[in-house]
Amino acid sequence: MSKGIVTRLRLSSLRLRLVVVFALVALTAAVAASGIAYWLNREAVLTRTQDGALNDFRQEMQNRAATLPLRPTQDDLRRTAELMATGSANYQVLLLGERDAGKPIVGASDPDDFTLADVPRSLREAVDTERPVTEANPYPYHLFWQRTERNGTPYLVGGTRIDGGGPAGYMFKSLAAEKADLNSLAWSLGIATALAVAGSVLLAQVAATTVLRPVHRLGEAAKQLGEGKLDTRLRVTGADELADLTRTFNSAAESLQKKVADMSAREESSRRFVADMSHELRTPLTALTAVTEVLEDEQDSLDPMIAPAVALVVSETRRLNDLVENLMEVTRFDAGTARLVLDEVDIADQITACIDARAWLDAVDLDAERGIVAPLDPRRLDVILANLIGNALKHGGSPVRVSVRTDDDELVIAVRDHGPGIPEEVLPHVFDRFYKASASRPRSDGSGLGLSIAMENALIHGGSITAANSVGEDGAVDGAVFVLRLPLDASGITREVQTRSSQGEVEEA
Repeated sequence: MSKGIVTRLRLSSLRLRLVVVFALVALTAAVAASGIAYWLNREAVLTRTQDGALNDFRQEMQNRAATLPLRPTQDDLRRTAELMATGSANYQVLLLGERDAGKPIVGASDPDDFTLADVPRSLREAVDTERPVTEANPYPYHLFWQRTERNGTPYLVGGTRIDGGGPAGYMFKSLAAEKADLNSLAWSLGIATALAVAGSVLLAQVAATTVLRPVHRLGEAAKQLGEGKLDTRLRVTGADELADLTRTFNSAAESLQKKVADMSAREESSRRFVADMSHELRTPLTALTAVTEVLEDEQDSLDPMIAPAVALVVSETRRLNDLVENLMEVTRFDAGTARLVLDEVDIADQITACIDARAWLDAVDLDAERGIVAPLDPRRLDVILANLIGNALKHGGSPVRVSVRTDDDELVIAVRDHGPGIPEEVLPHVFDRFYKASASRPRSDGSGLGLSIAMENALIHGGSITAANSVGEDGAVDGAVFVLRLPLDASGITREVQTRSSQGEVEEA
């Protein structure tokens, strides 16, 4: 079997199963046929040899042994045995008589080759047994035979007795020639079986190739379909089950391509709507922000009845401005236009600046060594830290602890609070967009996008964020822990920037 065939067998379990099944079926059929043929030939050879020798021996007993006197001498027995052994049947003869009552004598054609000890006791007892003469059994003595083995050579031993008190005779014929013939036949059948198995393996290879080639093409097409090549189609040939399967695949691929195209169009339309809406909102928001800043500066001099309304307008305007900025950021990520602007950042200084800019110094405990520098995007790192620390202060409460360490080639920043923690059913969804832990609170102070944007900024760096609950010494939940992991060297991180046509372009603000 060639190396290529062996390689294909190793690479394809289905091919291997087909070959094994074919080989087992061929082996079973060949062994069964060979076994039956061997058994039939063995019985035919042995029966022919056995019948020929026994018939000749019976005839010799009637023609020669029956003519001996009732009390023969040993020489009489020997000469008669030698005459009986000279026939074409090629066997040795032993005659057993009595010179006087109770005094047996033995005459053998070749005492060195065949003696009374070579006759099985069971055969002698059967020969000496006198049976009643009836209509169904006209003779008191019968011819019996038995196959035996001496020194690895098979022999046929037969015996009978002359009616009316004559001598008993035994023949001893070697079956070595028949054994050699049967061995040759067995070797021939074994070779035929091996050839049948080898032929079945080659036939299985041909069948497997014929059957598996279209299956392999289907597998390759399915792989291309999974890689996004939705225009993949297969040429249909024939009218068998594989052709029907190919038609089904083509139909499914066409349906999938249409649905994906429809979904992409709807998604692009939704993304463009959000982007356009966000851009359109920025202009009136700019005017509103300017007005609210003026109102906020004059808030102390306003009528006490109007001041709460002004404060509400200022708060909601800022919240609306944050929501629009977050929507713009999410749109950039969805459009694939978000890019890293890397710079050497001192992590401790960056965290301190983030906390200081938002007046959180009194509520945050920072544990960070100076001198940990990494190439990161400072603006995106600030967005991540602001969202994580702000979320901890808002929902967990102070004291909030921010710790920084390095782990091999990773930067690890942990933000921990000492609040009630995060419910277990909420943990898998904390980074989902607009997810709210309680459906009874559809409105919240935030946009519901902060943690999602933080995760996107971590992913664009090649990092990740995980959320978990911290367990105290008493086994109770003691706040939540958000762990940010970023590579210490993000200079090799690349992100595909998708180019948009004039109709679908998303501009960065």
